[in-house]
Amino acid sequence: MNIYFGLQTATQQFADVNLWLLMPELIVASAGVLVMLVDAFTKRLDQRWLTGGISLIGLVAAAVSCVWLWTSWTGPTEAFFGMIVLDRLRLSFTLVFLVVSALSVLLSMIWVEWERLPAGEFHALLLFATAGMMLMASGGDLVMIFLGLELLSISTYVMAGFRRTDVRSNEASMKYFILGSFSSAFLLYGTALVYGATAMANGTPGTTNIREIAQRLDTALYPPLLFAGAAMLLIGFGFKVATAPFHVWTPDVYEGAPTPVTAFMAAGPKAAGFASFMRVFLFGFPFVVAAGTAQRLHSAWIAVLVVLAVITMTVGNTAAILQSNVKRMLAYSSIAHAGYVLVGLVAAGAASDLGQRNEAIAAVVFYLLVYSIMTLGAFAVVTILARSGDRRTEIEDYNGIGFDSPWLAFAFSVSLLSLLGVPLTAGFMGKVMVFSAALDQGYVGLVVVAVLNTVVSAYYYLRLIVVMFFRERSGAWNAPLVPASMAIALALTVVGIFYLGIFPGRVIEVFQASPSVISRLLGT
Repeated sequence: MNIYFGLQTATQQFADVNLWLLMPELIVASAGVLVMLVDAFTKRLDQRWLTGGISLIGLVAAAVSCVWLWTSWTGPTEAFFGMIVLDRLRLSFTLVFLVVSALSVLLSMIWVEWERLPAGEFHALLLFATAGMMLMASGGDLVMIFLGLELLSISTYVMAGFRRTDVRSNEASMKYFILGSFSSAFLLYGTALVYGATAMANGTPGTTNIREIAQRLDTALYPPLLFAGAAMLLIGFGFKVATAPFHVWTPDVYEGAPTPVTAFMAAGPKAAGFASFMRVFLFGFPFVVAAGTAQRLHSAWIAVLVVLAVITMTVGNTAAILQSNVKRMLAYSSIAHAGYVLVGLVAAGAASDLGQRNEAIAAVVFYLLVYSIMTLGAFAVVTILARSGDRRTEIEDYNGIGFDSPWLAFAFSVSLLSLLGVPLTAGFMGKVMVFSAALDQGYVGLVVVAVLNTVVSAYYYLRLIVVMFFRERSGAWNAPLVPASMAIALALTVVGIFYLGIFPGRVIEVFQASPSVISRLLGT
């Protein structure tokens, strides 16, 4: 069903508005508004279950609409003059975001009671952040990506400082806001430069549409502006996905923010940043055979990403070894994993064959899915053990808990081993897929560096397991009770880690985009 609005002109042009293509985003945003209304008019009820239940229903409904678009939609694949696109890249990432948000809701339903915080406000912010992530993945235009990014960023700024009486939470929110604003400025300035650079000699103004940018690269009037714009876009996305040297905000923000918020930020916004990163650079500055501005630009950003991947993996894993705080350790771990994802992004960008490019893209999406699940599992255990105020987040606080809370220690160990990449876990298959894609493109040295960094990461992942099972507690400690919602979230993450580690092919096949989709995005 197409819904058109606009004034008819002599050329019969109309504003193309297709609300069906925005159905998942509209459902999530509507659920957020409903949660706000429920929060305002049901103050006397137990809102943590009410608003949490509404949030979960909205996320499930959005997932159903996403699957329907994927399997049954036969209408147009673009709307709003190409600002919204429908392809498997968007739908794959959308499902990843919905999984992350649903697990985050399960983690937060009891946490807001522990902290005595307003459940309705938190769940509404979480839903609006999710809508922003979905818009970032669906944007076929730099302006739409920026709008989704701002919706996500503003929501997460508030969530990071949601524990208003905690100085650490306030500091984390302020740091995140200041550095996030810088990255947004880089993105917007880069967008402006790309727009100016893609103007044509016949007087046609520039464009921010990603497909049109790819078509105008070799006819751009101002190639230096194009390179500068691409560099600023890369810096902006680098901030959002926490690649070195743009990672400086990550450890402090992850440590100071409430643990459930840290879990969400480490998984969802990072995946959303990579979704936009891939769409802009793979489809806006694609691989071309003929020499020209497009080829030079493509070679330049591929070379930069190779260097960033090496630096990011090395800095993240090296700094994680030195940490005594579990949240800071996991923060540097997330930086290292951003480097692993960059390896897959380099492979996707360097692929000249559409089939190999599709496989590399699917490998990146799969890696981000498994990374999100195992990261949420790890932070779920940290949330349960830290309780209100994040009181137990030092590594020494985990001494001997393997004997007092064996199931919690087991779930935490599974997440850590998966983050390390032990066989039969999802993390192992994720790394195999990403590294294999890079090897197919000839990046042997890059894969060797990634493998060596994986070996280095074994120290700090296994150290926590040793602390939990092979050290005695130095003080009194009572094993915490695991609430039902958190137990469900933990069980889902553990099952997901083993399922995706043993049966990865079933998910990979779903994520692989068809050549016709990629061709349409590239305008070929």
